[in-house]
Amino acid sequence: MRIMHISTRLILGGSQENTLLSCEGQADHGNTVSLVFGPIYGPEGSMLERADAHGGIEIIQTHNLVRELSPLKDYRCYIDLKKIITDWKPDVVHTHSSKAGIIGRAAAWKLRVPCVVHTIHGLAFHPYQTKWRNAIYIAAERYAAKRCHKIICVADAMRHQALAQQIGTSNQYITVHSGMETDQFTNSARSRKQVREELGFSDDDFVLGTIARLAELKGHDDLLDALSPTMHQRPNLKLLWIGDGWWRDRLLKRVSNFAIEDNVVPTGLVQPQKIGEYLQAMDALVHPSYREGLPRAVPQALLSKVPVIAYDVDGAKEVCIDGETGRLVKVGDLAALRNAVIWMMDHPKEKAQMGINGCKMCLQMFASHKMVDKLQEIYADVLSKQSGETHSNSAGA
Repeated sequence: MRIMHISTRLILGGSQENTLLSCEGQADHGNTVSLVFGPIYGPEGSMLERADAHGGIEIIQTHNLVRELSPLKDYRCYIDLKKIITDWKPDVVHTHSSKAGIIGRAAAWKLRVPCVVHTIHGLAFHPYQTKWRNAIYIAAERYAAKRCHKIICVADAMRHQALAQQIGTSNQYITVHSGMETDQFTNSARSRKQVREELGFSDDDFVLGTIARLAELKGHDDLLDALSPTMHQRPNLKLLWIGDGWWRDRLLKRVSNFAIEDNVVPTGLVQPQKIGEYLQAMDALVHPSYREGLPRAVPQALLSKVPVIAYDVDGAKEVCIDGETGRLVKVGDLAALRNAVIWMMDHPKEKAQMGINGCKMCLQMFASHKMVDKLQEIYADVLSKQSGETHSNSAGA
């Protein structure tokens, strides 16, 4: 097949890693693959070098594909994508993220691409932005859902939320868990002792890690508000912040104001292939994000036998099963967040068992080859049905 993926930004992030793993796996299976994306900028890092290094993926950048709402650029992007699709002649156009998904599906459908598929990694509308912006995104998603054959969700929660807003029809939706390179989490290149020594942690420290951009709605402020008093009472409680972002300076200033500089270790950007090593340093992962599809950090931690504390939002509960693989906390409940951390610190045997339970579950759910094989099946099914309809129409004529 000739498969074109379209994504808004190729920064370091869960949806981008999912997309790139799909591209690599499909190219390795003998398909001809291209990856279209917009400008990469800011402190979140880039996956362009990895995409380029594979050799089997054609890289196509288009400067009008931007994240923010921009009617003029969005129209220009639509024209750009139509030209790119016309020139490249894909059998499949697979879009990712909201902006690329809306414009990319419109362009591909207009040009009668035989198979148009979209993946929802996380929905653009949510309770933490204005009603008018949500209304625009919901209307745009309804429009785009009519211009694709299948909608893939990384978690069942995405399907439920989209259908609740009358986006698409139930028979369009398929859940395909986001694939991962599980070996890097189950077989780390370095030991726990090595990584902890490098980061300055002692054997007695309880290291609570996050893997997320230092950005809005990721919950770093909640961690500071909930845990700063506990850190003064239990100085062995340490926060390991993996990632970078626009909020770094502001958050570190708050760390200083709380006088917990010795308890918070920010790593800055960490390349995806190194995440498994840093997970070895953690005693638990905390993911207090206010919105997600299915946060990749959660299964990544569980694959490393690291139990999880997560806000009960979107698809988190599909892998962070309360009492079995971690602790679920109501969004924004700082007291419950603090109590969950203290429980993890005070129950080492139960904590360890949660990590073991989570590893067994996630090995079955998140192997990247399963995702690639499932996508291939979806494409083939759509193409077969489209070919059958075309043949039937021709025979009828």
